[in-house]
Amino acid sequence: MIEYMETHSPADTEAAGAYLAKLLTQRRPDRRWFICLEGDLGAGKTAFVRGFASIVSPGSRVKSPTYTIVHEYRGGGVPLFHFDLYRLEESEDGLEEIGFDDYVAGGHCIVEWSEYLMERPEDVITVTIRKNGACDRQIEMEWDGC
Repeated sequence: MIEYMETHSPADTEAAGAYLAKLLTQRRPDRRWFICLEGDLGAGKTAFVRGFASIVSPGSRVKSPTYTIVHEYRGGGVPLFHFDLYRLEESEDGLEEIGFDDYVAGGHCIVEWSEYLMERPEDVITVTIRKNGACDRQIEMEWDGC
């Protein structure tokens, strides 16, 4: 399934993330999700995560984990692990060092710069955010089996 949205502000992009979280929570509340985020610098990936986290981990303060690689949000029933792989530059060694497979098994994962993943789990949800101007974004959400 593919769904498209247009947003016109960071708040709209957050709302798109919240929309996806609500949709997934309603359809498959028993499942742990792996979400790959794709988009250029400044496209709104972290804003999307803020919206997603507002549903699955209410009260969590979301910021980009660029320098720490992963942030953990534990405000909901299932932990949310927010990765930023920009600094890994296609190196799986960094993922092994932080215990990436344990995170994947332990909760929901949402990964910025997922194009640096050499292997992805099955049934991923891919969200692509494209800039269409200063604040306008085209968001494409694609998934199977959700």
